[in-house]
Parts: sequence; structure tokens; C-alpha cells
Amino acid sequence: MIIRKLYRFEASHIVRNCSSDRCKYSVHGHSFRCELFLSADRLDRGQMVYDFGLLKTHIKDFLDGFDHATLFWEKDSPAYIKSMKEQSKRWVCLPVSPTAEQLTRLIFVACQAMLDATDRANGDEAARVHSVILHETETGYAQCSREDAYNEDMGRITLSRVVFSEPVKAEWTDPKMWDKLLAGKRFSNPVPEIQVPGDFPPKRRPSSMR
Repeated sequence: MIIRKLYRFEASHIVRNCSSDRCKYSVHGHSFRCELFLSADRLDRGQMVYDFGLLKTHIKDFLDGFDHATLFWEKDSPAYIKSMKEQSKRWVCLPVSPTAEQLTRLIFVACQAMLDATDRANGDEAARVHSVILHETETGYAQCSREDAYNEDMGRITLSRVVFSEPVKAEWTDPKMWDKLLAGKRFSNPVPEIQVPGDFPPKRRPSSMR
């Protein structure tokens, strides 16, 4: 089963080496809409793939880190990077070009890493990122699958090379969230009250009985 959560952010970038002169020579912005899809082959104790409320914590803060930020590639010219850092308090330095395609891969890898680093408390361990769709405009979007996210032929997504400016991190619920993730620290979901006792999720039947 698959669930979807929608996020929005406004961000600017330059897309180097592309065909369009408007995109590769001029800073420009987009109203991004990010669709995050999670999947699981069984439901949790609340009979959900994953509680939508749990997607309003670390993952929401991570995606909000892109809002009203300048996104730039670490390999861009030092003069451009220096200027962006001087002119914008909110910026994100990326190990790949900030195209819609690469942003979907980055979002996939980061969100999966956050799920993997979370101690889950409601039988929702089966939930994982299924795909990411990022709408750059009303008529164009990029879609990333698990195979795409970890395909090094498209460039390696190394989270330790993703740098958020200090003003971005200061607005997160936990300003040290990204540093903790990179350091291998654990996150924890709240332990829910079991209001209706019972055997859910049901015990798995042997494959021969299915």
C-alpha cells in the first residue's frame, strides 16, 4: 500500500550546463510542490502505513530548509557561491546540480535516512520511501524511484556534503537535527496509547496458507 504527503517550498537556483539560456545564466525561482510517497506491505497498530502526523517533524523541517533558500551546486564557481552566501541568509549547498531531477533523488535519500534513523513505536517499521515527485512548474515535474535514488550513474547523493546555512537550521524544531542525522544519532517517535487492545497487526500466516 502507498500513502502520499504533499509539501511546498519556494526556492531559487541556477541550472548549469543545461540547454536554456534563461536557466543556466540567471538565478530564478520556482514554487515547488513535493509529493512524498511511503509504502508498506503491512499496516501498523493504528492500521496505517505511517501516521501522517509523524511526517510533520524531522522530514517536514528538512523540506522547509529549502523554503526561500538559494540552492547551489558545490562545483559552481567560487565567486558565485561566495555571492550567494553573502546575499542570502538561507542557502543550501548540494553535491549535485539543483535540478528537479537531482532534488528528487536528494529528498528520497534524506527522507529514507531519517526513517532508518527513527526508533518506531507503533508497528510501523515496514514503512519506507516509495518515490518522490517534485513539481517545478505547473506543467513539469521529476519523479524518482528507489532505483533512481541510489543509481550512482546519476551522481552519488552523499548527505554529508549537503550543507544548510545556520539561519536555516536555526528555524528547525531541533537546530541540530541534520548534524545528529549525519552523526548516526537516533530519533524517536512517540509511544502511542493502545486504546483498543487486540492482535493488530495480525500475526503473519505461513506463505503456504496465503
